Amino acid sequence: MTLKELNFFYKLCENPQVTQIANELHISQSAISLAIKSLENSLNEQLFDRIGKKLILNEKGRVFREKTLSHYLALVDASHIFEENKLAGHIKIAASKTISNYIMPNIYFDFLSKYKEVKLNISTINSTNIIEKVLKSELDIGLIEVDTQNSNLVKEKLSNDELIVVSSDSANPKEAFIDTIDKKWILRELGSGTREIFINHIGEIAKELDIFMELQDFEEIKSIILENKNCVTALSKVAVKKELEEKKLFEIKLKNIKLEREFYLIYHKDKSKNLLFETFVEFIKNRFN
Repeated sequence: MTLKELNFFYKLCENPQVTQIANELHISQSAISLAIKSLENSLNEQLFDRIGKKLILNEKGRVFREKTLSHYLALVDASHIFEENKLAGHIKIAASKTISNYIMPNIYFDFLSKYKEVKLNISTINSTNIIEKVLKSELDIGLIEVDTQNSNLVKEKLSNDELIVVSSDSANPKEAFIDTIDKKWILRELGSGTREIFINHIGEIAKELDIFMELQDFEEIKSIILENKNCVTALSKVAVKKELEEKKLFEIKLKNIKLEREFYLIYHKDKSKNLLFETFVEFIKNRFN
């Protein structure tokens, strides 16, 4: 049975004149008759008595109407949600920590404020785990800070980012070779995009770094750096923007090394791209530009 068949059924319950219903709906009488016959066949019951040109609801039809009308109205109401606001649904998204903590909160807020029938299931995990979950279709969208060449993923560049080395010691030189920075390094954990970019860019020197601690949270790292002048870290510039402006942290520019990377949006190549998905992706991309 279909919503169209049920619609004809309930209208005929109120008015048995097929001709009048056909004129009201701007369709042929035969179309209504065929739809009702199809409904009865699917139920294996006759719902109307045929008396002349009228379809008179019989005892089976009255029971069917009583048992189904409320459910039909609920289905119609649900279908109207999608007719009135195509952007209704549930999106599973995860972002790496830099993106999640310092870029996405207001984007999430603004999108949900604009499209009130949308629900976002938001996670914050490192880039490696995001890639794995997108490949397993456990996420609709991933926002990562490392490059990936997996053929099962669609990858779209969002923006450029820069990692910088910072310390709370204002007496540090403003520029130095990385192997002359005689301080304890506090870095992100293995698997994080920030750490991977940093280690890859400095090459063999990474083996000589005094990596004193590895932490998952930016704020934990910043807390240690702010309280200990003998420590340094490499973080995204967006993660320490406030502390740099307030002169609580100071950048040490690296000679001969530029710590640049890109932020990417990824999804599975077989992901269905409905209107909600495409609108959300465009919304994110526009906010990064």
